[in-house]
Amino acid sequence: MKILMLACNPNLYSHRRLVEAATTRGHQMDIVNTLRCFVNITSHRPDVRYGTVRLTDYDAVIPRIGASVTFYGLAILRQFEMMGVFPLNESVAIGRSRDKLRSLQLMARDGIGLPVTAFAHDTQRTEDVIEIAGGAPVVIKLLEGTQGVGVVLGETHKSAKSVIEAFRGAKVNILVQEYIKEAGATDIRALVVDDKVVAAMQRTGAEGEFRSNLHRGGSAKPIRITPEERSTAVRAAKCMGLNVCGVDLLRSNHGPVVMEVNSSPGLEGVEKATGIDVAGLIIDFLVRRAKVGRTQTRGRG
Repeated sequence: MKILMLACNPNLYSHRRLVEAATTRGHQMDIVNTLRCFVNITSHRPDVRYGTVRLTDYDAVIPRIGASVTFYGLAILRQFEMMGVFPLNESVAIGRSRDKLRSLQLMARDGIGLPVTAFAHDTQRTEDVIEIAGGAPVVIKLLEGTQGVGVVLGETHKSAKSVIEAFRGAKVNILVQEYIKEAGATDIRALVVDDKVVAAMQRTGAEGEFRSNLHRGGSAKPIRITPEERSTAVRAAKCMGLNVCGVDLLRSNHGPVVMEVNSSPGLEGVEKATGIDVAGLIIDFLVRRAKVGRTQTRGRG
């Protein structure tokens, strides 16, 4: 099997592990820098080029597209879809998950547990937004933030109001969510592959930090999740249309709530915490499912 990975940094742990898992199974894996690809948009014979090389004859493509290059990365991925190359995750599904507001709306439509969330443009609605989210403390998030960047805890009504008005004054879009106090500084990352939770870890934030992201000094340990948490993670993945993803959950007094669905989850934390070969499971999924033209949208989304 011939697999292509779209990734700007081939040296990341996740990317090296995917290459290792593919090669040990006898498959060929090539990595190309997403931003150095360009496309020939033409009828009947669309293609993707990398320098002087036409990227053809691949059975599958693994998009490891960073949040900062989402627009260009999805354009390249759509071109592969139009060529009939099977994507690990489709461009439409990745686009849904990268739009935090849209992803929450979709999950709310499907009845998936979520923290109460408010969104408004007008700063005159700040009081209403805080009230909808249950009052201070509230969590204020930039729509474009990743890895815990752009997430602020408004501990008092006054501080929450000041942060919201400052963000809106800077012309950036934010979400305001209820603070799940009972979760503390912990969350659960469930790795979903092919509609199954294959690994789960509990992440705990560094001392004095309410965010549990490993990139911000948090720690991780394996955890046995409940059937309800497992079902919630799988439903969230299906709602986005993602074959592989990380679903971030909080344990609230009213059951599990989804904070985010990550279409390019890091593998280092979960593999080291659980000892599970997640990279191998991802490659095995591609072997089972990848067929020419099997992409559902074929770049039409």
